[in-house]
Amino acid sequence: MPTLQIRKLPDDIYQALKDEAERERRSISQQAIISLAKGLDVPVDFRERRKKIIAEIKQEVHLWKKWANVDVASWIREDRDSR
Repeated sequence: MPTLQIRKLPDDIYQALKDEAERERRSISQQAIISLAKGLDVPVDFRERRKKIIAEIKQEVHLWKKWANVDVASWIREDRDSR
């Protein structure tokens, strides 16, 4: 997914975006996406996006099975102890 960086964003626009994000209980990034989508008349359906991502993960579940019995915490501990 592409990223976007906006330089020299006017303070009043940033504050309005931040205030709206707080009211809607969203991150500023999420609110920016919603605001851009509305301004560009592009529908944004986060539920459908999540469903698609979950479906993709389920299709690749066989790749994760080999890691099911791995104790990741012990790997991290071992790495920390080796320093």
